Amino acid sequence: MATQGPGQNKRVRGPRAPQGPGRRPRAPISPRPASIGGFETLRKRLRRPRLTGRAMMIILVVAVLVISYASSLRAYIQQRNDINALQTEIAERKEHIKRLEEQTRRWEDPAYVQQQARERFGYVMPGETAYVALDENGERIQTEPELTDPDSVGSAEQPKAWWDDAWGSVLLAGDPPEQTGDGPESEIDPPKQKKD
Repeated sequence: MATQGPGQNKRVRGPRAPQGPGRRPRAPISPRPASIGGFETLRKRLRRPRLTGRAMMIILVVAVLVISYASSLRAYIQQRNDINALQTEIAERKEHIKRLEEQTRRWEDPAYVQQQARERFGYVMPGETAYVALDENGERIQTEPELTDPDSVGSAEQPKAWWDDAWGSVLLAGDPPEQTGDGPESEIDPPKQKKD
């Protein structure tokens, strides 16, 4: 080996193995004779996992992260439930407001006001006679006539054209449905006479 002087940073390397296609293959490694004690120590190492300080730190960090994320997740789920409950309440209140506005509009209709006066107070128009229908027990029969909403009157189903019905009858005459019953009665029973 050469001595190194100041300012020299040479590393001494060992001889290099031949490289490339002329390289000799390595000799196979002979197995070591196994002793009984070697198997016992190996078995003990496999049975008893070693818990290092690094593994303890990783477990501690993972535990802290799981706890912090679990509490954050719980708070998130609670907030989502609160938001859903509030949205449901808002939708219910909007529906209630809509019904109240509809009822207010109906009170502007004179026919509805007249109907309510007849039902609630028993009022009649001048020249009319009020009749009350009673059942077999003498109780008033509760009828519930109701006027339709003025806004929904015009939204009824459009009437069909007359030629649709006529064409439907032509199609039915050309392809009549099959008879499922026995047909009409051949004889008619005479009417029964009342006995005095």
